[in-house]
Amino acid sequence: MPLTLDEANRMMQSAINKAKELNINMSIAVCDAGGHLLAFNRTEGCIWISAVAAQGKARTATGFARPSGEISPDSPVIQSIMASHGGMIPAQGAVPIFRGGELIGSIGGSGGTGQQDEDCAKAGLEAL
Repeated sequence: MPLTLDEANRMMQSAINKAKELNINMSIAVCDAGGHLLAFNRTEGCIWISAVAAQGKARTATGFARPSGEISPDSPVIQSIMASHGGMIPAQGAVPIFRGGELIGSIGGSGGTGQQDEDCAKAGLEAL
């Protein structure tokens, strides 16, 4: 069963609540299994580039089916993939979403430190 918009919105709200708890402004992106944006939100005062970063981190987590922070940007293979499939950002802050062992999407954040971004993404994942 694919990730639904209702689920994505519930996850996003949980991630935003975590960002508020951490007192940071954040962009949150949820992608489907194909790495396509399903839901997005940005809190007030968040820098505009965080919107790009949150989506790129989420696409990376979906593309590699693992947390975006585990992908080494120094790898020639990863560099080739990034060059041919733009929009990926291999930096900490996004986690894949699995249901029944099947990849169904990802959630990523940007606006804090890499660890804060990932903590917010994980808080979103827990809402699922």
